[in-house]
Amino acid sequence: MVFFRKKKDMPDGLWTRCDGCKGMVYRKTAEEKMFVCPECNYHFRISGKDRLRLLLDENSFEEMWGNMLPCDPLNFQDRITYPERITSEQKKTGLKEAIIAGKGQIHGKEVMIGVTDHGFIMGSMGSVVGEKISRLAEKAMELKLPLVIISGSGGGARMQEGVFSLMQMAKTSAAIARFKEAGGLYISVLTDPSLGGVMASFASLADITISEPKALIGFAGPRVIKETIKRSLPKGFQTAEFLLEHGFLDLITHRQNMKKELSRLIGYLQ
Repeated sequence: MVFFRKKKDMPDGLWTRCDGCKGMVYRKTAEEKMFVCPECNYHFRISGKDRLRLLLDENSFEEMWGNMLPCDPLNFQDRITYPERITSEQKKTGLKEAIIAGKGQIHGKEVMIGVTDHGFIMGSMGSVVGEKISRLAEKAMELKLPLVIISGSGGGARMQEGVFSLMQMAKTSAAIARFKEAGGLYISVLTDPSLGGVMASFASLADITISEPKALIGFAGPRVIKETIKRSLPKGFQTAEFLLEHGFLDLITHRQNMKKELSRLIGYLQ
């Protein structure tokens, strides 16, 4: 008589597929390497909370304007209403909006810091995101602290808020300009993806612009551009490496070195 041992079910989330090498990666191993594939060095997309945890000194973050919520100026509805979508995204991500903003420390150096989260309506910029970015710049100017903004937005301006969303591009750009005119240091960190109205405003206006490796960066996505101009795009178009070669970026930094690099730049430039 032959006995077969019942195969145990694999717990959900134990393994994850890498979009870089297409291999299966043990999730705990990737997490230990700051959510980077141990085989091909692919940088997984991570939440805003994880980015703050990896970049800031332990227990140093003080969130600001955390209860700020969007309104529904257009009474917008697609499959569901805009308020219903916001509620759904809040439950899914645990965030009130697509940005976390506040004050923290990087190797003991105080900074004003904000991070957009691609998980919340693809990190799109509505009135709340624009307001928090503007307030960050104003608070950094008031406290004479460096400003660090980590962008992970694949959604651009948020269509559910119409022109109120588009206005945030001008508002954030003006706030950043005032901060820089006052002598402030602004460092922009671009992650995969950094697209749309975010890239057409505050994310591209920094004194120093850094990216993670192989991040998708641009205004419209490659497929949209190709369909619009009816031409094949250069190899690696809109990747961080392509943009560094063409002078758009100052640095490409591995996630495991990002905190050290930010600390070095702040210490040298501030």
